[in-house]
Order: sequence, then structure tokens, then C-alpha cells
Amino acid sequence: MPTERHDPNATGVLCGIGAYASWGLFPAFFGLLAPAGAVEILAHRVVWTLVLMLILLAVLGRLSGLRHLGARTWALVAAASTAIAVNWGVYIYAVVSGQVIEAALGYFINPLVSVVFGVLFFHERLRPAQIVALLAATVAVMVITFDYGRPPFLALILAFSFASYGVIKKVVPLDPRTSLAGEGVVAMPLAAAYLAFLGVTGTGTFFGHGAGHSLLLMSAGLVTAAPLLLFGAAAHRVPLATMGMLQYLTPSLQMAWGVLVLHEDMPASRWVGFALIWAALVVFSTDALIRVRRVRGVRAAATSDE
Repeated sequence: MPTERHDPNATGVLCGIGAYASWGLFPAFFGLLAPAGAVEILAHRVVWTLVLMLILLAVLGRLSGLRHLGARTWALVAAASTAIAVNWGVYIYAVVSGQVIEAALGYFINPLVSVVFGVLFFHERLRPAQIVALLAATVAVMVITFDYGRPPFLALILAFSFASYGVIKKVVPLDPRTSLAGEGVVAMPLAAAYLAFLGVTGTGTFFGHGAGHSLLLMSAGLVTAAPLLLFGAAAHRVPLATMGMLQYLTPSLQMAWGVLVLHEDMPASRWVGFALIWAALVVFSTDALIRVRRVRGVRAAATSDE
């Protein structure tokens, strides 16, 4: 009998959808932790993510990888830990303070910030379509700044912190699981000290709000690690162009949650700003798809000539 074959590309797409959809539903999860403040949630997220990753590395027999890291690698891991801690903390604050739409804006802007960082740190050259997209995004931020009466600080911090994290991860010589565990090791002392302080002063929420609340705080580790593992599985199976398109699922779901569930204010001027961002992303994504197809065509032609 013929054996059933699984298409690795289809599996990768499903993993990618699972990762980006999970991140898109984060506002629903963090909203359940409302009795806890943003910093306490961040501290629990760091602690329980590290616990989970250490267990995973132990099961895979890769714990020794952490013990043999050099000083330069630890410095890069510390920088990555700082960037992602800022990103996590600001995002949690945005959710618990009812500013989910502005957080979504940050992740819409993020791919364009990554392009700028590619130019600054890796001397990549901007293509005309990328310049157009960046100009449209700049105008969008100006429109939203006028609408808010201030720059969208939360969105900008989220975009720049996650882009910084991406730059650092690009040069860290570790697999994603070991790197994430190392980032947790770096952040653990501060997180544990803060939780201990909350416990001593009686201002923490881990105890005193029922077992359900405690379990939800502990599950922050699984909620953090699971999408990252799905993302890792997708990245090995799916073309970058496909991953680039899937990533917009996250801010789209976040924005929908802010508008439809939380009923955050969304005046016409803010819609104009978001429309400019979406136009920039259409230009950016179309250019990326055309470039990928062109490269594939050149490779296919080269292969046929051999």
C-alpha cells in the first residue's frame, strides 16, 4: 500500500499560522492576568519561560550548550535579553492599560524598521519600492502623531525593540532554543528579585487570587515558548516570502481585538494613518515577492543550463 506523504511546506505554513495567530491572540491572554501589573507579569513570563526552556533543553540533551558559551556570545545574549524584555514589558503594559491598537501599530511598523536596520548594520541597499514604503510609513506616523497629539511612543518602542532583537539574533551563534534559554538566564536574577520583593511586601498577586490566577501566571512560560517553537519549525520549511506575508496576521488580530472586543477609540484620522501603513506594507510585500520570484527564475535557468 502507498504510504501517505506529508508536504513539509504545508506543515510549515500551518506552524507559521499557529505561531502568528498565537501572538495575535496575546491581548486575550494578558487581559486575563489583569489583577497583576505589567512588571509582575513580565517577571513571571521570564521565570516560567526559562523553566520550560531548561526542561526542554534537558530532554533534548542540550543543556551543556549553555555551559560552554564564550564571553562574546554571552554579551550578545544579554543584549538580546534586554531588547526582548523591553519589548515584552511595553507590550504587556499596552494590553493591561487598554492600548492594544497602538501595540498593533508597532508590529505593523516593525518590518519597515527592520529594513532600516538592515541598511544601518548590514549595509544592505534600499530598493526604490522600499524607499516608497518607508516614506509612506513616515507620513503615517506623522498623521497618527497629529491624531494622538503625541508620537505613538508605545508603537515605536515595540517596533524598534523587536527590530533590535532581530538584528542581535541574526548574529548570535546559537540555535533559537539555546538562545532563548540563555536570554532567560540573563534576565532571571532581576525577575526573581522583583517577585521576591513582591512576596515580601505582600503586593504580589501570585498568591491570594486563587489557584486559577497562579496557574495563568505560570502558563505565561508555555504561552511564550510555544509560538517561538512553532515559528522555528515554520522557518525551516517555508520560504521567507511566505513568512513575511504571514507575519501581518499578528498585528491584524491584535488590532481586531482592540477595535471589536475592547472598543478602543478609532477616529477617522487614525484610520488614515493605518491605511498609509497598510499601503506601505503592500508595496513592501509586493516588492519582496517579485524579488523572490526573480531569484527563483534565475536559479531555475542556471540549473537547466547545467
